[in-house]
Amino acid sequence: MDQLKLEDDKYCFACGKENPCGLKLSFNYSGGRLTSEFTPSKIHQGYKDITHGGIITTILDEAMIQAAIAEGLNPVTAEINIRFKKPLLVDEKVIAEAEITKRGPRLIEASARLLLQSDGSVIAEASSKLIQAK
Repeated sequence: MDQLKLEDDKYCFACGKENPCGLKLSFNYSGGRLTSEFTPSKIHQGYKDITHGGIITTILDEAMIQAAIAEGLNPVTAEINIRFKKPLLVDEKVIAEAEITKRGPRLIEASARLLLQSDGSVIAEASSKLIQAK
């Protein structure tokens, strides 16, 4: 991969505060674990009143990337695997949790899950392989 310059212009769809169409996620990092809260609305649905799987995937992907960034890394996603456990309804508040599970010189592995805030049930789980940008 050629030299890749990763810049934050605040327009990231997942976390960019300047993106009018974005999710505007914010993150907390403590003790090796990253968390974020999100409540999907009607504009995030696929089927009626069910949050689109791509939105769920985006949240989990961003959480794993942000967990790596919080540890001083500069990653991009090389591979992501998602297992959907149950539908996420519109207006249900969720908590994303992510952590780095393995850290090599260039390859980083991470895991994440999306939980309903109301009862802690798992909406989706993810794992990813991240590559440290040069």
